[in-house]
Amino acid sequence: MLTKSFSQQDNKWRKALIRIKNYEIRNADSIIRLINDPNKRALLLNQINYIEQKQINPPSLDQFETKTSFDKVLIFLTKGDITISNEIPNYSKTFEAYQKALDIALSNSDSLLICFTTRKIIELLYNNRKAKHLFFKYFNIYEKYYIDYSEKATLEFYKATINASIHQREYINDYKKAIVIAKKSKNRFIEGKLYQLLGVNFNYFLKEKDSAEFYYKKANKIFKGAFFQFTQEPIFAINTNLGILYSENNQPDLAFSHFQKAKKHTFPKKNYLNLSKLSSCLFNHYRRIKNYDSAFYYNKQFRIYNDSLKEYQNAIALNKIEIKYETAEKEKENILLKTSLEREEREQQILWISSISLLILGSSIGLLVYKNTKRKQRIAEQEREIQIQKTEKLLKDQELAGIDAMLAGQEKERQRLANDLHDNLGSTLVTLKLHFNHLQNNLDNPKANNLEELYTKTDNLLDEAYQKVRTMAHEKNSGVMANQGLLPAIKNLAKKASNGDGLKIEVQDYGLEERLDNTLEIAIFRMIQELITNIIKHANAKEVHISLTNHDSLLNIIVEDDGKGFNPQVLHKKEGMGLKNIEKRVEHLEGTFEIDTTPGKGTNTIINIPI
Repeated sequence: MLTKSFSQQDNKWRKALIRIKNYEIRNADSIIRLINDPNKRALLLNQINYIEQKQINPPSLDQFETKTSFDKVLIFLTKGDITISNEIPNYSKTFEAYQKALDIALSNSDSLLICFTTRKIIELLYNNRKAKHLFFKYFNIYEKYYIDYSEKATLEFYKATINASIHQREYINDYKKAIVIAKKSKNRFIEGKLYQLLGVNFNYFLKEKDSAEFYYKKANKIFKGAFFQFTQEPIFAINTNLGILYSENNQPDLAFSHFQKAKKHTFPKKNYLNLSKLSSCLFNHYRRIKNYDSAFYYNKQFRIYNDSLKEYQNAIALNKIEIKYETAEKEKENILLKTSLEREEREQQILWISSISLLILGSSIGLLVYKNTKRKQRIAEQEREIQIQKTEKLLKDQELAGIDAMLAGQEKERQRLANDLHDNLGSTLVTLKLHFNHLQNNLDNPKANNLEELYTKTDNLLDEAYQKVRTMAHEKNSGVMANQGLLPAIKNLAKKASNGDGLKIEVQDYGLEERLDNTLEIAIFRMIQELITNIIKHANAKEVHISLTNHDSLLNIIVEDDGKGFNPQVLHKKEGMGLKNIEKRVEHLEGTFEIDTTPGKGTNTIINIPI
């Protein structure tokens, strides 16, 4: 594929679109606000509104000046989003608009636009469970053009889900393989959806309630950490499923608690399916605990929502009938053509009789070809299974390698501490023991000399041993002391690392009035310490800005320098710079780690850690 160059504004649009496809809504919104063109800014903001199920307010699309393929694709995507967001959606027109957008993206070989558009088509087919034979056509396009592991995780999610819906059986291993990819890509939304589906599979296919509960809760933890509207529906589904699970396990209090959490969610008025489902669950719950008044009420609610759902579905069906009427003239032409063809077929019946013998022969040959083809397919399937096993083993080996590296670091730290104890504190304690033995042996000996001096030396050795233990503990915590805390330790580190005119380090903090867990503070301090060390060694920077912001459940850390930067493409090929260790620490804390750097233009390191 040819490498394309883009202007500075183009790069902003593309970066925003990448953030949107990865469900990084807050970061995408920040980038979109910097785009100069108000129309293009509105088109991108509408993509966020569509994900978050908000009202779409596009510019005047008919008067919009389309200068690039990017503009054309976004216009057709917006048209499709409008038709599906109407009170009565028109899925045919949505599909048509999305397909036009995909055709433009394919004609320009633009991988980002191809993947973004293909995924919207797959989501449309998936949400309506229609035309299942089309899925694999778009899966092939997606697989050919996906640009990162986030796209790969999304593709594997839809593949496993569609296969499960077609074959009506569990796909546990497929979901677990997809989770490995989702974690590698840090696509938290898809990871949460995969955990949710694992819970469903364990609950309804394998009947393993404990495993189902475990995966439901893992999914819920991920979705609760993202305060966005588009996570509300999966949270609703998880709470409803947990309520059903606890109700079936005869745990009515837990069941009621989760049903109440589900009840708090608000959906668009047309979402009668979720409302009827919740009413049915509450009806069964109250009936089990013999609260018949409440059971009667929710049974009535269920019937109301269920009737509304049927009316809504009928309205959609009528919409489809109107679309068919638009093509009535073409259908008449088809009927006439069919009549003509039938007449020709009757005239040719005599010829068919003479062809029967040839058909029998052809069928025999076709059967042989079919058997041969099936045999080749079985061989190909076995080869694919072997390749999947190799890939799974490779991913597992990589994970084990990371764990080995972490354990090696811990072992190295233990060895260093053991050496300090032996070489530094050990000699002092040995001398102290000799003095005590001498004092003990001569305690009642009136002829012993210099006992007073020996007492003084022993007391001094005790003080020295205490100071050495205190120094080692101070070095172990690297300044994050119980009476000091993370923020003062970082400011002290910045003060010591700054050297007047050579390097200036500033620290800004927001919302860090209260202490964090000491283990977490030490881990964060270690990461910042490593980043500052890298800047001093490699960046030749003059100014460094460290920002720490507490967003209630998320700690955002930004370390920015004006140094010489580096090429991010060679980052993973290097073993040095300590970035691998930082990435492992962040991954261990279930956070995200991102580096934005360009040679000659400094480096921005962004770390987000749940707290």
